[in-house]
Amino acid sequence: MSTKLPKLLYANSHGEVMEHPEFLAVGRTADWITTIESEEWIPLPEGAELSWLPGTYAVGRHPKTDEMLRLPNDVFAVGALLPQGYTRLLLPGYSKRKNEQVTLPLFGYTAVGWMDGQFYVAAHPTDDPTEWNPATINEKELHQLVEDTLVQYPENRLFQHLSHCALEYGCMTARNTFLSKSEGAVPASMVCNAACVGCISEQPDDSPFPAPQTRLQFRPTAEEMAQVMLVHIQKNPDAIVSFGQGCEGEPSTRFMDIANAIRKLRQKTNNGYININTNAGFVRGIQKIVDAGLDLMRVSIISAIPEHYQAYYLPRNYSLDDVATSLCYASEQGVYTSINYLVFPGISDREEEVEAMIQFLRRTKVKLVQMRNLNIDPDYYLQRIPEPGGGWLGMLGMMEALRSECPGLEIGSFTHRPPQRRILQH
Repeated sequence: MSTKLPKLLYANSHGEVMEHPEFLAVGRTADWITTIESEEWIPLPEGAELSWLPGTYAVGRHPKTDEMLRLPNDVFAVGALLPQGYTRLLLPGYSKRKNEQVTLPLFGYTAVGWMDGQFYVAAHPTDDPTEWNPATINEKELHQLVEDTLVQYPENRLFQHLSHCALEYGCMTARNTFLSKSEGAVPASMVCNAACVGCISEQPDDSPFPAPQTRLQFRPTAEEMAQVMLVHIQKNPDAIVSFGQGCEGEPSTRFMDIANAIRKLRQKTNNGYININTNAGFVRGIQKIVDAGLDLMRVSIISAIPEHYQAYYLPRNYSLDDVATSLCYASEQGVYTSINYLVFPGISDREEEVEAMIQFLRRTKVKLVQMRNLNIDPDYYLQRIPEPGGGWLGMLGMMEALRSECPGLEIGSFTHRPPQRRILQH
């Protein structure tokens, strides 16, 4: 077995990336600089991008002394931004420049290096990325389909909103809506019952980083939502339609209109699957949506430790226990439940965190854990959450622990269709 390891990458002030002639790439787990084992490296996946980290020092490892060394002031650390379907194992090896106070944009920075003429990243493939690979999309076809849809449904404000998401932001779920592929988007809510630290659609005025996209600015009617769902499913009978997108708040705050939209859809077709991406804190709203005919529910969670959950989500009028109650109710009614697990190396893989998550998954009978890399400045995040206890299992060790302690649990990155359709009891 080869012991060869990737070399350190760094960037100059113009963002140009270069290979260090001697130093090896290292990673970070929380705020600890660490070596990266050979089994933790994979070739840079298709669709990944490199990003220089302003306001940082690049750190590498001397191959002979194993000493961790910081590069000079005129160069910066480099990270990779992974496509969906790949779980980050380690952060890039870097330290912050104390005199610059730069807060990094909302991306999921991953350790990256150079070996044998190609880039490598500290990551693990957790799902088949084929359906979600932007490179598979014909841009000319997409633009034509968007134009045709807007002409055919000129009064539907949701199609107009999603056209902007698809063409300007490159949102894959919005693009799917026009391409009739896989999981399509049905945003519903302008408001939220949480104020997540890393929210991508709304940040407070004093936030050190802007939200990368604009939140929905109107309340879609039940008729508009039902029409978007029906068009998608009529063109793809096995498709998924999803409430709760990155461009909106918490969909369950619109539970009456969402439940009405689901019933309108089911009056026209029993094809397709109806999903909601939610924080699940509003129990009554979730119950009404489940009772209307929901098939799938994906709940966003960052930790099963209440103090950690509270520190990130900043929930308004709900608790982690309410989230568990919603999941239990959905599961009992035959909904295929999953969690959208926002993971962070050095936190999610600590023993205390893993033990709490195992108990949460057992209690709620969740079927699938969707691994999602937390997009945030690592130092900004670490300053705002309580430090968990116990040793580090590593991200691979964490995933293995969840599988072994929760028999039958799936681990992936995307919404999975259930093995059988939900049958509503009338």
